[in-house]
Amino acid sequence: QLQASGGGLVQAGGSLRLSCARSGSLLKIDTVDWYRQAPGKQREVVASITSGGSTSYAESIKDRFTISRDNDWTVTYLQMTSLKSDDSAVYYCRIQGAYDPWTPTDAWGQGTQVTVSS
Repeated sequence: QLQASGGGLVQAGGSLRLSCARSGSLLKIDTVDWYRQAPGKQREVVASITSGGSTSYAESIKDRFTISRDNDWTVTYLQMTSLKSDDSAVYYCRIQGAYDPWTPTDAWGQGTQVTVSS
């Protein structure tokens, strides 16, 4: 189970840190992603981190957002800086991994609203 938190209302140019807390045990985690969906738009991936620690970012948020995790993958973070009104959206975390060698998992958190005022 995933619980996303940390969203809120912030002025343009401000910062927020989102958290995605995982509960339950997994045999392995392949990737954790942060997605966002603005009203009337498709959900898009903004940042990803792999089990090996490799990260990737959407071009629109590159150099402004940073994805990271704690040592045991219990919490994954999205540090957002220099926020713009275009960053306003509901942000979701997603985890892909496996409970055991025969049972993969692909789970989503419930979303946290980020609103950037100009």
